[in-house]
Amino acid sequence: MNYRHIFHAANFADVLKHVALTHVLALMAKKNKPICVIDTHAGAGAYDLGSANARRSGEAEAGLRKIADRPGLPAPVARYLAMVRQFARKFGDRPDAVGHYPGSPRLLRALMRPGDRLLAGELHAEQARLLKREFSGDRQVDVRQEDGYALLKSALPPMERRALVLIDPPFEATDEFAQLARHLAQARRRFATGVYLIWFPIKDRQAGQNFCDAVAAMGWPEALAVTLEIGPVAAEGPLKACGLVLINPPWQSDTMLQAALPFLAEAFAGKQGKWSLSWLCGEHAPPASAPDRAPAAGKVRR
Repeated sequence: MNYRHIFHAANFADVLKHVALTHVLALMAKKNKPICVIDTHAGAGAYDLGSANARRSGEAEAGLRKIADRPGLPAPVARYLAMVRQFARKFGDRPDAVGHYPGSPRLLRALMRPGDRLLAGELHAEQARLLKREFSGDRQVDVRQEDGYALLKSALPPMERRALVLIDPPFEATDEFAQLARHLAQARRRFATGVYLIWFPIKDRQAGQNFCDAVAAMGWPEALAVTLEIGPVAAEGPLKACGLVLINPPWQSDTMLQAALPFLAEAFAGKQGKWSLSWLCGEHAPPASAPDRAPAAGKVRR
């Protein structure tokens, strides 16, 4: 595995994923019951946005820094930005000049309560070493140098009987969507009531749609899909669109996303920004025979 997230840290895709992730866990934490948080492809705990690798890609400039000073932040975006700034202060960064960015394990850990626990898997040896160092001595965090899908299999069902599972593969394998669908179907058989958040890139619209269709056919109680585009979708070149699938979303998750998506689309791409939200299954989803299954969307309906 060659993927290094430092080249993409704090880009538009990270912002979307982390806005959703932090708000979902905050909603789950309203119930006074322990949560097992599982991050299958955790990466490193922190990213230096001033490093040569981060500056080379410049993706944070088109992501986090596009929204950092904008007025009228929706509540989920405001929460996320406050957490990012709080993390960056540990490195001496000013609130208006965030130079260090938290990976998903750090954002998750910041929202955990006593009694919650985090299982973080990372296959890349150097990234796993950094992550273990990041959480050294933290009894609520278990970092494992392990394939994310193997961790998913071994960790479910959790003893807490409540879980938030983040699945964010590097998508280096040509059959990643197929692997993802297969392991999700297995996860449903082991723990159908868990909350799952899955991130995926959109380089091929049909591949993303096929994955969403596969999730809809698995028999989950509820599943919600969103997409965000900041430019033309193309198989080659920089990533310009991505999606999330949220399985068994906490109450009002869709309301949160509908507030955040148009703001992010406009902030990242102006009038060219596009977003969509649709229920894949559950009581909110349209029947399979409905003539118009178009999702709620901004700028375009697709």
